[in-house]
Amino acid sequence: MKLQRKNRLRASALGALVVSGALVLTACGSDDNTTPNKDGSSNAAAPTGDAKACEGAKGQLLASGSSAQKNAMDLWVNGYMATCPGVQVNYKSSSSGEGIVAFNQGTVGFAGSDSALKPKEVEDSKKICTGGQGINLPMVGGPIAIGFNVSGVDKLTLDAPTLAKIFNDKIKKWDDAAIAKLNPGVKLPSTAIQAFHRSEDSGTTQNLGKYLSKTAEKDWPYEAEKKWPAPGGQAASGSAGVAAQVKQVDGAIGYFELSYASSQGIKTVDVNTGAAAPVAATSENASKAIAAAKIEGTGKDLALKLDYATKAEGAYPLVLVTYEVVCDKGNKAETLPTVKSFLNYTAGDAGQKLLSEKGYAPIPAEINAKVREVIASLS
Repeated sequence: MKLQRKNRLRASALGALVVSGALVLTACGSDDNTTPNKDGSSNAAAPTGDAKACEGAKGQLLASGSSAQKNAMDLWVNGYMATCPGVQVNYKSSSSGEGIVAFNQGTVGFAGSDSALKPKEVEDSKKICTGGQGINLPMVGGPIAIGFNVSGVDKLTLDAPTLAKIFNDKIKKWDDAAIAKLNPGVKLPSTAIQAFHRSEDSGTTQNLGKYLSKTAEKDWPYEAEKKWPAPGGQAASGSAGVAAQVKQVDGAIGYFELSYASSQGIKTVDVNTGAAAPVAATSENASKAIAAAKIEGTGKDLALKLDYATKAEGAYPLVLVTYEVVCDKGNKAETLPTVKSFLNYTAGDAGQKLLSEKGYAPIPAEINAKVREVIASLS
């Protein structure tokens, strides 16, 4: 009887330990925000949390804007959420214009834009940034690739005046004399040119306009704005939409961030800048152009001035820099720690190192150091 009683006591104690252990495991795992699969399993990555990097970050952070940085943002979001399990970052890839509108309406923690805020946009931001204003933090750079799809043509060189005439509906056939002159020995077909541009307000459009207005003013008499200014051509939504049309349509040409060309196998134009040799659209060549950028913003605003007319050897001039737009002061208290934590990750060594994997160009170290200083001071 005594033996049976001891066994019952042991079983009871063991059961209590099992229940207690289950409760402890549940408590420890209760804030990982992991949604189980239908079969009850989980595909969440093992937590790799860095307490200091994730300090104060919590809940969900909403952001939107530039589609040019979408592929970089996908890498950043995945890397950050693995580092800070339990925090969710949701970036809606739309356009720079839509991102700034959302930011100035107070519906997102930060916005992505391929062009710096205009004075009117800064003024509007003061209604959301209590006691402060919106500022530009350069986070990722890269080439604006000119993608083409012309049967029988694998390599193509164009210069700024020729590009301007193509996108301005002045050159209409691929065997035009101006194109042939830049491509000796290349058999060009008489196929009609199908030029595609962005349908919505786009920072990529504005950067293309800045390049053409600086280097081909006679052939591109338009202000560099987010809205497409020239006649003719066909419109498509987002960088993804333009890239899809170029890939599908024979005779097509369009512009988009390099990763869209790389991921879809779209051929890209080499640009004749006046240097010894035409320059290919690569992240390395874009970095050479971005390295010469100067900060023209004031205070905590780090808007950059790019030299679109560079003739430096190996420097690809058709570049853009995507900014993350935040309040210098007056950020929402509930999202500020997460905004700072996430942007610290993107501007940090790990985040910047990821960029070259997708054809982007990291921000030059001297400028990036200032970006980190400003992020730390956000309030």
